[in-house]
Amino acid sequence: HVQLVESGGGSVQAGGSLRLSCAASGSNYVIIAWFRQAPGKEREGVAAHYRDLNDIYYDDFVKGRFTISLDKAKNTVYLQMNSLKLEDSAMYYCAAGVSYGSPWRDVKRYESWGQGTQVTVSS
Repeated sequence: HVQLVESGGGSVQAGGSLRLSCAASGSNYVIIAWFRQAPGKEREGVAAHYRDLNDIYYDDFVKGRFTISLDKAKNTVYLQMNSLKLEDSAMYYCAAGVSYGSPWRDVKRYESWGQGTQVTVSS
């Protein structure tokens, strides 16, 4: 499985922007995604991108504000986050999966996870 390393988290005021990056150690995945987990809450899917398809998915709460993009040459996935809200504060994780079929939000379909990067949005 690939190794994933996230970067780009930090603290920002509400309405601001951040860009997260996740570098994969190789190309052995078919889907790569961003999840987030706030204290006391379950891990939830934010966005996903299939490596060799044009299918991209977003959670309804981030549609129109977040953009996922994949640089296949660099095996790096980005999450551009604009118009950040207090509720976006969480640890953000990158995940990669090697199989098709399961819903993109299903955490069990992802074999590789990064260590996470913290995003804190303040008023």
